[in-house]
Amino acid sequence: MTTPTVWFTRPEAPADEREIREVNLAAFDTAEEADLVDALRADPAWIDGLSIVSTDRDGMIVGHALMTRCHVNDVPALCLAPCAVRPEYQRFGAGTAAIRAVLAAARQMGERCVIVLGHPTYYPRFGFSRASQHGISLSIEVPDDALMALSLDGDPELPRGTVRYAAPFGI
Repeated sequence: MTTPTVWFTRPEAPADEREIREVNLAAFDTAEEADLVDALRADPAWIDGLSIVSTDRDGMIVGHALMTRCHVNDVPALCLAPCAVRPEYQRFGAGTAAIRAVLAAARQMGERCVIVLGHPTYYPRFGFSRASQHGISLSIEVPDDALMALSLDGDPELPRGTVRYAAPFGI
């Protein structure tokens, strides 16, 4: 297999649901993330256009990034999760392409703030910084450097408070 260096991104289409589930099942040790994506599709937190796939030149989906509605206290924000790449395509830019595309789509929609709970060495490349520096926290205990926030509109003042995720997250 020759790994592509160019990835194509686009919003999820209804016909992609099975393949997106396969990407999430391959990327994670359990079906929890794949089940979460399926549950979020049926939740009011779902936002059309903020489920992005990355494909190879033949159109095979190799990566996926999803944003859904969350709130920081009562202020609308976005949650970036889950993000997944088929294991054989990890570390080749497919995930980065999907995340950059979903961030761009959110900016175009006029969204203001994104929250991510993830690897503290990965997400800063997209501009994320510790959420605690902005007065943002969760109702559960997580490592301080794993909860991050990003301003999409350039305003350094993000909403302060506790993140409320969509119900399927169970937080």
